[in-house]
Amino acid sequence: MFVNAALLTAAIQLSGFAVAYALQTEIFYDVLGGLNFLALAAYSAASTDSWASDTRKVATTLVFVCSRSWLLLFLAWRAHERGGDARFDGVKDKFGMFLVFWVAQGVWVMLISSPVVLITSSATSPPLAPSDVLLIGAFFVGVACEVVADVQKARWVRRGRQGGFCTSGLWSYSRHPNYFGEMLQWWSAWLLALASAAGGVADPLWWATAASPLFTMHILLNLPATGVAQANGKNLRRYYESEHAASYAEYRASTSILLPMVGYRAVPTVLKRTLFLDLARYEYRPSAKKSPTEGSPLRKSPRLAAKKGA
Repeated sequence: MFVNAALLTAAIQLSGFAVAYALQTEIFYDVLGGLNFLALAAYSAASTDSWASDTRKVATTLVFVCSRSWLLLFLAWRAHERGGDARFDGVKDKFGMFLVFWVAQGVWVMLISSPVVLITSSATSPPLAPSDVLLIGAFFVGVACEVVADVQKARWVRRGRQGGFCTSGLWSYSRHPNYFGEMLQWWSAWLLALASAAGGVADPLWWATAASPLFTMHILLNLPATGVAQANGKNLRRYYESEHAASYAEYRASTSILLPMVGYRAVPTVLKRTLFLDLARYEYRPSAKKSPTEGSPLRKSPRLAAKKGA
């Protein structure tokens, strides 16, 4: 099943690359990634004789489809809103570099989908235990958290970014609730896949599918061009050098970076830096050097400085 899923993914991504390179466009890059997820879900379900009568497989597939359908809709909306993608500036006319983007997307799709493919393709599928029901519930909660957070953020942007930073709904309990939801989904799916592993906890294939949550966390926590890392650090300058500096500092001190919760201010720093992943590198540290704009009208106007940093 994994080999066939990889071949299907390769066919989708390479076909997408061929068309995109010929047309010199990246407009459907993200959308095709979302469709690739749904194609894998459909293929794995159709290729498994016992799928329709297996509650574990049906429930996992349905939650997965909800998750990736939302991703597809969100990415399609974002592509429409942006009218392009700056990541591909100076890249889409270069055959090799452009191809790397499409190959990377295919690898991402396969890694993220791997626990679900393991569940749907496995001959080992015992009846659902209470722990399995909890994991399916957590998988769904992760999807719901991401959807609600994305919608709340989009509505805040549509209303004109009132207050300078989003504190609507889930965003008042977490600084990145959408990323928390994404991580929760794939840790839940991976743990749920344990019962489908032929060798149980000693099954190397099950351990290999841990790449799904680990790769997700790597993308969202470490890569400078996306996720938490992209939104924090030096990019916080737009808040700290604006009229919203005091209110943002208060929001940051009292709001968890990922896990939606109350009482974050009382959490010891050592736990924030470890268990809660509120790492020191996500803090804003002004440069000791004199800013190029220091003494200029932009430096004197927090509103203009914030607008430039947006």
